[in-house]
Amino acid sequence: MSQPAHFHPSGSFKERSTAAVGDSAQRKNFRGAMDFLQAKRSAQFPDGEELAGLRALGEAIRKYSLARLPQLLERLERNLIANGIRVHWADNAGEANAIALQIARQANARRIVKGKSMVSEEIGFNHAMQDAGIEALESDMGEYIVQLAGEGPSHIIMPAIHKTKQHIAKLFDENIPGVGYTEDVDSLIAIGRQVLRRKFAEADIGLSGVNFAVAETGTLCLVENEGNGRMCTTVPRIHIAVTGIEKVVEKLEHVPPLFSLLTRSATGQAVTTYLNLISSPRKAGEKDGPEEVHLILVDNGRSQAYADAQLRATLQCIRCGACMNHCPVYARVGGHAYGTTYPGPIGAIVSPHMLGLEATYPLAFASTLCGACVEVCPVKIPITDILIRLRNEAQARPGSKDASLRGSSAGRSALGSAIWSAWSLVYSRLRLYRLTSWFLSRGRALSPIEQGPWTRSRTPLKPAPQRLRDLLRQTEP
Repeated sequence: MSQPAHFHPSGSFKERSTAAVGDSAQRKNFRGAMDFLQAKRSAQFPDGEELAGLRALGEAIRKYSLARLPQLLERLERNLIANGIRVHWADNAGEANAIALQIARQANARRIVKGKSMVSEEIGFNHAMQDAGIEALESDMGEYIVQLAGEGPSHIIMPAIHKTKQHIAKLFDENIPGVGYTEDVDSLIAIGRQVLRRKFAEADIGLSGVNFAVAETGTLCLVENEGNGRMCTTVPRIHIAVTGIEKVVEKLEHVPPLFSLLTRSATGQAVTTYLNLISSPRKAGEKDGPEEVHLILVDNGRSQAYADAQLRATLQCIRCGACMNHCPVYARVGGHAYGTTYPGPIGAIVSPHMLGLEATYPLAFASTLCGACVEVCPVKIPITDILIRLRNEAQARPGSKDASLRGSSAGRSALGSAIWSAWSLVYSRLRLYRLTSWFLSRGRALSPIEQGPWTRSRTPLKPAPQRLRDLLRQTEP
């Protein structure tokens, strides 16, 4: 792709969300899509007791894995190497891309075909390869559509959920030679498939994500529906898998419960079309598979979350997207308004560790704290509790015990600090409180009509004409 993808800056969430709310067509499309996904998920969990038990099991597996994460990562590395898979460690996005680029250059690779991978989006893989003169083409249909549009995904499971068939028809007509305008969905899928099939055969490297990495067997598990993941991991000569360090589990028997929760929570399917288990490169006598398999394990801020007892729960996430599908804020503003790779509730608690709180703290306030995300999370992440923690971190006094994250205190302003200091002073001294309340009640006519964000959707605040103490005094016999 010669067209660079458009990156939304992590700031200016207010402006982007305001524009999104003003787009009535987008709001209607997202509301319909979210209602559809909610209904499909609900239909997959008709038994409340079974769901509760499965969620408790999923939470226990993820907590158990995270409690032993350092040991499991070392065990995973040993078993992967024993199986013939090469393991690489990346502290940040730049290191991850440098490792992939080195692999590509050693293989004289010019084309990379990609299965769906949110971590590759997180590290800006496509742009790093493009800058190095290497084509990186998305093969997931949704990812292919947003790449063609020069955009990023607006949902972690359904990247092009914000696109209508008319948008896609126009994109294909303008960007794929020899293709006429059609709004027939089957025809559009066939067009995309025809283009991508040729790319699988031409690619030097196939890249994929990893849903679960099994330490005891050295196995990479990949969940998908379209078959493109299997094509990326078997047709090209080299397979590169990239994943976050938190995706490891200890045993193969831990995968089925998480797999069941993932598929039913994400797309409302009992099972996905494909569950790929990759344990080695092609062996002697085998007819397909890559000659080399590489795994890049990415930290990129995850260690910061891991080091904190409360924030470690963010790493339990299995990337199902259910929290987005049930979030009233996400349904109204869509994924691009967040300006981060991971939008919605999970993005609000994950992104600060990757990008710093100074760039992402507004996202922690983009929530009603209704708890819908907590109720549907298949591994029971306490998202609302973490959002409150991040809000406190954003407003914390620099150097205080509450400011522990990278970018803490970024939301603290001089005016806000002065107001709260004055409030604290008034409420801690009885005589000053009485005097202040007397002046406020007598001077209520001077209350400003414009009171910042409060009056954007509410009537102005005015002190009562009489204080409570005055009213009580009037009732005395």
